[in-house]
Amino acid sequence: MITGDHAGRAIPQSLGTLGLSAAELETHVAWDIGAAGVAESLGAALGGFVILQTYSRLVIDCNRPLHVESSIATKSEYTLVPGNQGIPRDEADLRAEEIFVPYHQRIDRELERREQEGRPAVYVAVHSFTPRYMGSGRVWHAGVLYGKDARLGRALLELLRQEAGLVVGDNEPYAVSELTDYGIVQHAERRGLLCVELEIRQDLITDAAGQAIWAERLARILPEAVVRASSL
Repeated sequence: MITGDHAGRAIPQSLGTLGLSAAELETHVAWDIGAAGVAESLGAALGGFVILQTYSRLVIDCNRPLHVESSIATKSEYTLVPGNQGIPRDEADLRAEEIFVPYHQRIDRELERREQEGRPAVYVAVHSFTPRYMGSGRVWHAGVLYGKDARLGRALLELLRQEAGLVVGDNEPYAVSELTDYGIVQHAERRGLLCVELEIRQDLITDAAGQAIWAERLARILPEAVVRASSL
């Protein structure tokens, strides 16, 4: 199971542009640049089920619990989001009902189907991060993120760090938690599935060539990581 919680930047017509310019909506504030291409290519290589959220995280963040403040961001890095300032509860609930809930219900149905068929599942969430954030450079080419279940994360981290020239973060630049992540916690850890969240630096996967390189690398390494994690 390969997911892309921030894979698109679509905004419902009823919300206009949320008060942002077209240029702003092309940047990382609206989506995880390159993540969709990596996820799709990785899924094709491994025969995995891929589901991508094509709505912008600025509408509602599908990798945040609904009760946290960052579920609907009023600011992303330095960018204020005018259309998200002071929105009423009923509008927030409608965004959740129309975008957040269907996305996660689809993931649930697939995992339930596999469980009923006695087929094991491995949960991989693909994200991307900016080379610079809040004025600071980021040295990592990728980050391996995990929460309470670190089996697959640690196995994948060890293998990725054996790749020549890569600097790979251990729960950096982010880490999985119940307040900052939804997919891994609710879909994978709750079911006891092997799981990992991957962050790849956006300048490495902006184009199709970079996405293909990372998809090939992950398709080569992930199966071995799963084997190692399964023995723990």
